Amino acid sequence: MEQAKLKPIIFYIKLTTDIMFRFGFQLYLLSTESMWELPVAFVTFKSRWGAALAAQSQQHPHPLLWITEMAPEPRDVLWKNLATSYRYLPLQNLLVFIAASLLTIFFAIPVTAVQGIAKFEKLRKWFPPAMALQLIPGLRSVVTGYLPSAVLKGFIYIVPFAMLGMAKLAGCVSGSKQEIKCCSMVFYFLVGNVFFLSLLSGSLLDEIGESFSNPKNFPSHLASAVSAQADFFMTYILTDGLSGFSLEVLQPGLLIWDFIKSHTYSRGKEKVPYLYSMPYFRVIPFVSLSILIGMVYAVVAPLLLPFLIGYFFFGYAVYVNQIQDVYETVYESCGQYWPYIHHYILVAIVLMQITMIGLFGLKSKPAAAISTIPLLLFTILFNEYCKIRFLPTFYRCSIQNAMENDELDEKNGLLEVNYENAHNAYCRSFLQPQEKGLSHISQYSIYNPIYIMIWKICCRISYFMFIGPSLDGRKNEEISES
Repeated sequence: MEQAKLKPIIFYIKLTTDIMFRFGFQLYLLSTESMWELPVAFVTFKSRWGAALAAQSQQHPHPLLWITEMAPEPRDVLWKNLATSYRYLPLQNLLVFIAASLLTIFFAIPVTAVQGIAKFEKLRKWFPPAMALQLIPGLRSVVTGYLPSAVLKGFIYIVPFAMLGMAKLAGCVSGSKQEIKCCSMVFYFLVGNVFFLSLLSGSLLDEIGESFSNPKNFPSHLASAVSAQADFFMTYILTDGLSGFSLEVLQPGLLIWDFIKSHTYSRGKEKVPYLYSMPYFRVIPFVSLSILIGMVYAVVAPLLLPFLIGYFFFGYAVYVNQIQDVYETVYESCGQYWPYIHHYILVAIVLMQITMIGLFGLKSKPAAAISTIPLLLFTILFNEYCKIRFLPTFYRCSIQNAMENDELDEKNGLLEVNYENAHNAYCRSFLQPQEKGLSHISQYSIYNPIYIMIWKICCRISYFMFIGPSLDGRKNEEISES
């Protein structure tokens, strides 16, 4: 029995020794000069002001020869994109822009079909059996009222994830930049397909052609189209508020995905809890679209505003719970989304003012329309002032604030501690020791295969000195007993 118990121990000692030797040898090859080196490095400074000066200054007359910028948070780094050269980034961004534009254009087909359902006259013309809806009381209102918004919501639910897949091809060095790029693409997709295309879906080609041929008539066309689609967008806000937030709380997509994994390729494996970060690239564009719809219809259909207020109260309650109890903080974005949210709100204000000009024109009030034009100009000037006054704060670090923080750390004796933390933070996760007591193993056994070989020899010696003689003794005892 004792011999049978020792056999698994011997097997796992040999297996562990071989695995450690192979793993250490591969890491040794990665650390040698013969391997390909990445044209990027993380430089650690002992002070914040030194890092700010180096990151925000041009180091070489050739701007592409030596590029410096503030490093993202260690958890935010996308290591596989660090090897991407700056020379190829414009081409990658162009390809991403073309792919997003094609998706926006081809997505117009289901949006136009959905808007055809919303108008019963066109639905009856395209699909004659739809006349049977008139025989059932109330069914026509459900099909032409709630159904188009629900179908449209189902179509656009997959758009953020498709855009995120495209944004991964842009070569961003951090996950936050990648999600911010995806956030902007999703917002303009929603503005183009959900807002404008829903307004112009009645006679799409005629409206677009007339708008390009007579640009001065665009405000009046926009105002008339907005007035005609007030009921649809009111239903859209209700659908987004009721079904969208309910799905956010229930998380059916993650539950279905976990069920599929647990019954297919992950069967029998240890279950890992699926904790994800807050999907800002999905949440912010949809909330911004609701703000845009509310601002535009504040003039045309004020009845929509109470529904919008209820939408925001419901959303606040849902996302406070999600942030506190559901989602995990993967990295800190440090407020980098605020300039983009400001831009989205400004787009909504500009569209509202253009709609006001067109609405006053339709009401035959030229004085009111002319008096609204300076308001539009003041909005654009305010945006330019915000770009000069507030935007640099989000992209540059103040030297004065950096020096003040350095002085506080020096008084508290934290300069060396912060330097050591920053020096050890930017390292791949599989190269970092998992426990504090294993730091000596990571320093010697993993990085240098010589120490692996020494450890392997010691294991073999211990095997022959302790385990081997004990087995031979037990064999001799069994022979003598027999």
